[in-house]
Amino acid sequence: MPSAPHASASDRLEAALSRIADPARQGDLVFTDVHAEEARAAALASDRRAAAGWSLGPLDGRVVSVKALFDVAGDVTAAGSAILRGRPAATRDARAVARLRAAGAVIVGRTHMTEFAFSAVGINPHYGNPGNPHDRSRVPGGSSSGAVISVVDGMAEIALGSDTGGSLRIPAALSGAVGFKPSAGRLPAEGAFPLSPTLDVIGPIAASVGDAALLDSLLSDGDPAPLVPLPVAGQSFLVPRGRLFDGVEPAVAAAFEAALERLRAAGAHIVDGSIEAELDALAELDRIGVFTAIELAATLADLGITEFDGIDPKTRARIEAGGKAPAADYVRMQRRRAELIRLMDERLTRHPVLLLPTVPMTAPAIADVLDDATFHRVNLALLRNTRVANLFDLPAISLPVPADGLPVGLMAMGRRGGDRSLLGIAAGLEAALRG
Repeated sequence: MPSAPHASASDRLEAALSRIADPARQGDLVFTDVHAEEARAAALASDRRAAAGWSLGPLDGRVVSVKALFDVAGDVTAAGSAILRGRPAATRDARAVARLRAAGAVIVGRTHMTEFAFSAVGINPHYGNPGNPHDRSRVPGGSSSGAVISVVDGMAEIALGSDTGGSLRIPAALSGAVGFKPSAGRLPAEGAFPLSPTLDVIGPIAASVGDAALLDSLLSDGDPAPLVPLPVAGQSFLVPRGRLFDGVEPAVAAAFEAALERLRAAGAHIVDGSIEAELDALAELDRIGVFTAIELAATLADLGITEFDGIDPKTRARIEAGGKAPAADYVRMQRRRAELIRLMDERLTRHPVLLLPTVPMTAPAIADVLDDATFHRVNLALLRNTRVANLFDLPAISLPVPADGLPVGLMAMGRRGGDRSLLGIAAGLEAALRG
């Protein structure tokens, strides 16, 4: 947010609420719930603590938005779907939301998302289609669509979202923010509607690596001290040339290669290499089935939802296919994935950080992706690079890079469990890319 760093929590919150109310910023689409009065009370309490000379920590008074799949006590968790609107209201906050409140964060509201978080594009026929902050006629990316807009448009300082195949990093790349996907199990997902318990993680979208690291540290029980950037000079990065670079738009390719030149100028060693053998193993897993479709079908069945008439047809077909998957195939998938994780961890012992374009395109027009065939083509393209980190259980972060037109993201992926190391490296990359 552009507010002065010394501004009070109450002043910064009022600035955020003013932006939410601004029709040009589409706050009514970006937020599914705005908790103005509760947020004002939290901001005032933070200001009183500051006046008394004490603080609950570095997130005390920071304005935070929360994706609409997290439980907030008293609200219905619809997770972007019309068929869940009739469920009972949550009786308590999701664990991550409760931790944010305990740390003094000012939760301004819950944000727009794609239905069940089952799309990377960022459109939703039930709740409308908020536009990319850089061009309202284009998609913001999903599934954490409202989360990224809230940060880029100054409606929040940090956003809490989720990532199953790229849902933090894709909107960050398309809309010009930082999106961090942690290793599985690092942050508490209790109280978040599950798309795929196997692949789901929660994490931040923010304007800087430092802010993303603050939320990560708080939710992971770590030290919330500011992250110290690791200079890129002398570090070695592997660029996995091959299929993950196929079909990359010229504007994205140009911005990515220019970013690599900046890193080289800062003293980084950039090595072209390959992870094609590991991607071949991933393709074998894909031929068996898709975790998201199978596990979402099971979750809906557990909720007693057997009729899918109220679900977006673009989503419904994939859920129905997942519900028909044989149990034996699902077991095989879990075993294959365990092998994938082992293979990639071994591969990254030689070069622990990979660099590649987050997504192969800039934000497409909303009008273009309303057609089913185009939607599915774009959705698959957006997920292609990011989903690698979810299937191989790698921490990954998308950073905005200098670009002449629409935003472009560079993704860094690190070794499983090396989250804080990757965040330190990302802070160094961020500094070098900003020049």
